[in-house]
Amino acid sequence: MPASAQETSHDCVWEVIARATVCMMTTRFDGGLRARPLEPRPDREAGVIWFLTDSRGAKDDEIDADPNVCVTIVDDRQKAYLSLAGEASVGRDPDRARLLWNAHQQVWWPGGPEDPCLRVIRFVPHRAELWDGPASAAVAAFEFRSALRTGRKPNLGEKRKVTVRLR
Repeated sequence: MPASAQETSHDCVWEVIARATVCMMTTRFDGGLRARPLEPRPDREAGVIWFLTDSRGAKDDEIDADPNVCVTIVDDRQKAYLSLAGEASVGRDPDRARLLWNAHQQVWWPGGPEDPCLRVIRFVPHRAELWDGPASAAVAAFEFRSALRTGRKPNLGEKRKVTVRLR
């Protein structure tokens, strides 16, 4: 991919991440894979996504055992679908938690950024796969009608996938 296309794709990836209010992080455990919702806090300049989590879940143990995780984001409004593969680490970090803190966290951690159950996940994405889909349901309906009429495959984004190296 030419440098300018790579830069544009890199920008698109971080724009999708920045718009996300929730994502799914998949970790590995002895029984297979497990995904759970988290609130991403991207730091584009550092190339890192931060998360606040609770030590009473299994995420920290699973990340310690295998730091290779996958984060997926669906931006339904923009019809963008993002899968990020990378490495995560987790630990107690009240200073970082303070930077990431907002009023919503108080419900989960009444002790604030110093809460003994609060953990911070640092996720460094290495590779992104980004799909963009049709701009609207009307476009999708048109593509399906056209496919039925012409016999060709509908263009719903399958050919608009890009893989981006982030590290």
